Amino acid sequence: MGVAMSDPLARLVGELSRLPSIGPKTANRLAHHLLRVSRQEAATLSKAILDVKDLLFHCKTCFSITDRDPCLICTDPQRHRNRLCVVEEPFNIQPIERTGEHHGLYHVLLGALSPQRGIGPQDLTVDALMQRLEGIEEVILATNPNVEGEATALYLARLLKQRGLSVSRLAFGMPVGADIEFTDEVTLGRSLAGRQPL
Repeated sequence: MGVAMSDPLARLVGELSRLPSIGPKTANRLAHHLLRVSRQEAATLSKAILDVKDLLFHCKTCFSITDRDPCLICTDPQRHRNRLCVVEEPFNIQPIERTGEHHGLYHVLLGALSPQRGIGPQDLTVDALMQRLEGIEEVILATNPNVEGEATALYLARLLKQRGLSVSRLAFGMPVGADIEFTDEVTLGRSLAGRQPL
């Protein structure tokens, strides 16, 4: 028989376990950690969570998360205004920014096409994307390398090419340090298809 938890602790574990990638064991560890921290640290965490809900929203131009509209990237005069990188979710922007390779603008779709889940183009920001194309020369499709991301990229590529735009897709392949023997067929196939001359 397990040890009974007090109601407040059980509620906290329950709420934490609803977060993505947090199972019951991790939620239990986090809850016990929060039980040990000072009231001030708990209040700081609580305020940070509430501030995210109260102060942040989607940029009306690119649909990234921001506390000002338009966001800092959309208003940055140093950005190349003729290049647009399309991502699925706002959190996809930071990894691309960290590479230092993209100096253009972004557009966030707020999801990917998924007929199985009933998500079509009308459920994404596709219409807003099509309205942003004036002055754009290249659109980089940086959707995820899964079935939904591929379907979304193919759909967008068809629409964008009809407008005469240059459309590119992120190259996907084997990560540095990977062993061919343990690489899945899809990744290995992409690596072969995207091979480059030396």
